[in-house]
Amino acid sequence: MLPVDLLVAPRWLVPIEPAGAVLEHHALIVDAGRIVACAPLDMALSQYQPRQRLDLPHHAVLPGFVNAHTHAAMSLLRGIADDLPLMDWLRDHIWPAEGAHVSPPFCADGVRLAFAEMIRSGTTCVNDMYFFPDTTARVAVEVGLRVTVGLIALDFPTAWARDADEYLHKGLELHDAFKHTPLVRTIFAPHAPYTVSDAPLLKIRKYANELGIGIHMHVHETAGEVAMAVEATGKRPWQRLRDLELLGPDFIAVHMTQLSDEEIAQAAEYGVHVVHCPESNLKLASGFAPVGRLLKAGVNVALGTDGAASNNDLDLLGEMRSAALLAKAVAGDPQTLPAARALQMATLDGARALGLEHEIGSLTAGKSADFIAIDLSAAPTQPVYNVLSQLVYAASREQVTDVWVAGRALMRDRMLLTLDETAALSRAAEWRQKIKP
Repeated sequence: MLPVDLLVAPRWLVPIEPAGAVLEHHALIVDAGRIVACAPLDMALSQYQPRQRLDLPHHAVLPGFVNAHTHAAMSLLRGIADDLPLMDWLRDHIWPAEGAHVSPPFCADGVRLAFAEMIRSGTTCVNDMYFFPDTTARVAVEVGLRVTVGLIALDFPTAWARDADEYLHKGLELHDAFKHTPLVRTIFAPHAPYTVSDAPLLKIRKYANELGIGIHMHVHETAGEVAMAVEATGKRPWQRLRDLELLGPDFIAVHMTQLSDEEIAQAAEYGVHVVHCPESNLKLASGFAPVGRLLKAGVNVALGTDGAASNNDLDLLGEMRSAALLAKAVAGDPQTLPAARALQMATLDGARALGLEHEIGSLTAGKSADFIAIDLSAAPTQPVYNVLSQLVYAASREQVTDVWVAGRALMRDRMLLTLDETAALSRAAEWRQKIKP
């Protein structure tokens, strides 16, 4: 028998690949942080000798969720300003609070609070866009969460940098510092078309090509943003980005609520990835991403929570449910986004957006052992007729019991193992007193 580190025996195994598959009485075999096999349990027990066995008789085991767009440190601004339009929310509340308080300690404490919430919600990979990304990367390494950190860029000064050149300089330094760190990736993160001018965007495209890393940007978030750009330049933001040659298979466009048929066709043509943040868009009344039309055109659509200041949670299970329901309502078709595809958006499609589909996103031999377990024995998810439907339409984050990244347990039986949650909550309370005494 072949010695291995871990054998996981759940009631149901949901590998994501092949699409819609649910395996019963199967085992997940893990060794040296990677998936060795998904095999029938009897066969696995006859071929492998695990050093640890994890029996989960009431659980579904599936790939960890990929939060393809968030601002983790903004968890410390959760609820500071609600029920406002996007630009009022940003200019009158968020930007002033950030100007007064954002610092490396703020980001470290905010990220720890966010990571505690995300792990408890089944997220194993985070694509983050915020200031002091070096701090976010260090906390991710400390906690053991997989992260893609945004090399933020803006035209105006913040606590992180004075101007566009300094943002790019610091970003390149961060990329070099973490390029050999296993769980950390980098991605250029120009904030939005209305906050970054042409010259820095052209430099970002040049560096992205040279380094082989992607670009992550808010695009067409609101009708007002698009109208403002047309009035100022005569171009919709999408057209400007296309003219600057930013669009391509390494480009992640976040929100995308305002799209013409031509723009959707171009997104497919260029291989652009879209990150849908349904709950943030709903709360800010930003509009509805045309998910059904994007999928029909062949565009890869992933899911993100956005930040806790505009959502106000970091729960991919909730986001997945909202995305599935909203897509049906917008399209007027209950088949627009079925459960299996919504689950794929939260896992494999998020991995594809980040260029990590060969590493994570499905329970496939050779991939990293990033997986979660969800207990379906509770009243809200009984009886189980269709596992995928229960996961998307009924399960809550309180039912996530186990979270593993690269074969390492971050949470076992609902207990966080790599993060001091009590300390994170204490620091959050201290920040609340500083920010709004």
